[in-house]
Formats: sequence, structure tokens, C-alpha cells
Amino acid sequence: MSEALLASEAGAGASAPAPTSGARQFWRRLRAQRAALVAAVVVALLVLVALAAPLLTAVEGQDPTTYHPDLIDSARGGVPIGSLGGIGGEHWLGVEPQTGRDLFARLVYGARVSLGVALAATLVQVLIGVGVGLAAGLGNRWVDQVLSRATDIIVAMPLMVLSLALMAIVPSGFPRPVLVALVIGLIAWGSVAKIVRAQTITLKELDYVAAARLSGWSTLRIARRELLPGLAAPVITYAALLVPLNITVEAALSFLGVGVKPPTASWGQMLTSADIWYQAAPQYLLLPAGALFVTVFALTVLGDGVRVALDPRAASRLRVGTGKKREGKA
Repeated sequence: MSEALLASEAGAGASAPAPTSGARQFWRRLRAQRAALVAAVVVALLVLVALAAPLLTAVEGQDPTTYHPDLIDSARGGVPIGSLGGIGGEHWLGVEPQTGRDLFARLVYGARVSLGVALAATLVQVLIGVGVGLAAGLGNRWVDQVLSRATDIIVAMPLMVLSLALMAIVPSGFPRPVLVALVIGLIAWGSVAKIVRAQTITLKELDYVAAARLSGWSTLRIARRELLPGLAAPVITYAALLVPLNITVEAALSFLGVGVKPPTASWGQMLTSADIWYQAAPQYLLLPAGALFVTVFALTVLGDGVRVALDPRAASRLRVGTGKKREGKA
């Protein structure tokens, strides 16, 4: 609530008991959702694996770029020697066909790229979207019209087509993970801006915002002190759902050959090379595909849990069963 409104009610009688902390309520609601907790543990483990990739590969004694031609059967077209793609004590998940590079090392380093690109792209989307949405919601009619039409154009643009075009014309010397994150973030911020604009228009009509305006606060101070806290819940909720979407986009761009380039490891880039080996070396396809599926699914479930925890009136879209069914079984 606004400091200005609090000041105007300072002498209005005995104070009410302090409500439970918003953060404490959020964690209590999130803990009540078992699926979200499991998803949070899975996401935490994935992040830990990505951060500890150098340590994990050092323990294994491998790295993601070294070729091992002695582990490849050239007479069979480059299929790994040994059972299950060459799995053993030195190569925990086997090796790549044709190159012999260690699959475990490339998988954990690929997690760093895929998660890092998705998180960086989401951050860019949120920063631009919140800025444009706030300016549109707080600006005059002409500012709102211009920014809203620009946002509509951004939303209508085909993300994959524009990404393919931009990625194709940028010089190859530019770091590809950074480029992928920037391209996704700069093209796909429109939905965040529309959500923030709609919420800003609603919030600026509330009493505590009106009290701040009457107290002489500037528009920037009102936005920072009064509106941004109210925008936190919808923005965090949507950002949590953007991360798995951005992972999928990065994988698709790498799969199409314009994303992360070899020898940098990426799950999408690994899938690009694995599409012709699904019979001869199925683990080469199944491992990155499985990692991608688990990551996207866990982030989606966690994002849904965050949405429900921030807005307890909203029913989870992923909930299985209903209260009536449980009562009937009882």
C-alpha cells in the first residue's frame, strides 16, 4: 500500500494485526502443491548439473570437444564400438557416432547453453516488456496508441521466421549463445508488454495510487514504488512459463542449423546431428531429447505452480482429478 495513503490514515485508531508476509504465504501455497515441489527439485538439479558441468566432466575424465576415433567403427559408418553406444567406466553415457566425443560431457555442457540462453532471453523479454507496458499504461492517449500498435506488430511477427533471418545474416564470429538469447528476447517481448499494460491500467485506478498522485509523487516514483510491486505476480508467473518456451525455441533454431554451432554443445544442436542415427545409435538421439523433454515439462509444471501460489483463486491447469471424485471414492 502507498506510503502516502498510509500517512493519511496514520491517526485513524488502533492498528490492525500485521498480516502474514506475502513471501511466506507464497511459499506455503507452493509447498502445498506436490507436483510443483517435485518440478522445483528437478529444475534445481538441472541447474546444479549445468553449473557443475566442468567438475562433473573432470570426475569422468572427459571433455565435450575431444575426438576419440579409436572408439568408432569406421567399417560400419562411424557407429560407436561396444554395447549401448560405448557405455563404460571412461564414457558414462557412451560416445557420439563418427566423432567419438563423450556424450555425458556434451549433455551436461549442453544444459549450460540451453538453460543459459533461455534464462537470458526471458530476462531481455521481461525488461523490454515491462518498460514498454508501463510507458503505455501510464502515458497519454497518443503514447499509449503508438506503443500499443508497436506491441501488436511485435506479437504478430512470426518468431521462428524472423529468428532464422536474423541468425543467418549475423557474422559467424559473434558468440552464438549470446546471439540466440538476444534475438529471442528482442523479438518476443510483445506478450509481456500487453500483460503489463493491462495490469498497469487497472492498478493506476486504485486508491493508494491515487493518493500517491495527490501527494505530488512523480510518475517514475509511482511506477517504481506503487505499480511494480503489484506487477510482480503476473510478470513472474508469465516469465516462469516463458523459460520452457525459450528452451524449445533455442533447440529448434539449433536443430535448423542457425543456432548454436559445433563444437559448442547444445541439446538442439545434438538433435540435429542425431537425426540419422536413431537406429544405429539410438542413445545419441534419446539422451538430448529426453533431457529437453524433462526440462521443459518440469519448468512448465513449476511455472503453473508459481501461478497458482501467487493467485490462489486460480485452479491449476495441470491438476489431476477433482474434489468431487475424491469425495466419491471416500
